[in-house]
Amino acid sequence: MTEVPATVLADRAWLREDLRRSATLYGRAGDRVLGTIRWYSASSMLVAPALEPWVHTGVARDPALDAVVLDVHGDGRILDARSVRTLEGGLAALADAFATALGAVVTAMAEVSGASERSLWAIAADSIGNRLLWAGTALGRGDEAVRLAGELGEAVAAAGAPMPRPLFTDVGGTPVVRRTSCCLIYEIPGGQKCTSCPKQTPDERTRRLRNLLG
Repeated sequence: MTEVPATVLADRAWLREDLRRSATLYGRAGDRVLGTIRWYSASSMLVAPALEPWVHTGVARDPALDAVVLDVHGDGRILDARSVRTLEGGLAALADAFATALGAVVTAMAEVSGASERSLWAIAADSIGNRLLWAGTALGRGDEAVRLAGELGEAVAAAGAPMPRPLFTDVGGTPVVRRTSCCLIYEIPGGQKCTSCPKQTPDERTRRLRNLLG
């Protein structure tokens, strides 16, 4: 495992090499698919260090790429992430920081992989929704997490980023993210659609989520 600054996620040369690494895990699925799968995982790790403290303490950590350190496995998977500094300024400052950080990565990843920026921004929105929901649910404050996700999504859009607002739905009394993004994992050799994949009928997705959640 190697510590690297999150700035590598906006480095075209690093991303191209990472696509080659990812092919050893996922097979020859094409750069668009591999880049999307990588971003689906990386975006969740990138937003977590800022959002979890925000839910727990009311004060976020800085999600700027030069403030976040990633623990990267030799095969390119990001195993952990942390931010080295606190972010003052509340919701507006957090939204501005996310718009800048996520925007830099989305632009670079779209250029290198051929995935659309729109699809990558949708993945970022779902990652924000999931991370806030997981953090809030752990504290018994799921409703608050849903509210914060909506407020943050609107603020990131107001900061100029074309990120959709995170969406949620209720499955058997449990709030879950209603995904607007697809990780494309089903397009790798032998891959299948994940439980919450939006490229299913609503009934099939609800059935699979109910089975997962018990």
